Amino acid sequence: MNLTTFRKSGVGVATPVWFVDVGDRVIFTTEPKAGKAKRLRNNGRVTVAPCKFNGALLGPTVEGQARFLAESEFEAAKQAFQRKYGLQYRFFNLVERLRGGKGPGRIFIEVKPAG
Repeated sequence: MNLTTFRKSGVGVATPVWFVDVGDRVIFTTEPKAGKAKRLRNNGRVTVAPCKFNGALLGPTVEGQARFLAESEFEAAKQAFQRKYGLQYRFFNLVERLRGGKGPGRIFIEVKPAG
């Protein structure tokens, strides 16, 4: 999906992200120091839209509100990613570890429709 987060100036920054549907919300994962995580710490407002792997939009944009999941919620999120992406997700995690992923690991963020 295409996730747009907003800078303090209000300018949107769009990024394609892997996601999983969990009921009325979607969850995506990122590194704690990623720009989108930094922007979300300042402003939880987002927009989401279906897109191709390169970010090219495939449908309408929807307003949402993001929330960082607590570490106690990570395992369920990891399992949802494993179910959806299977070997791709395992390969992605392996490559990340081989690249020297020694930091605090990935975080998970949920997005619910605004309002």
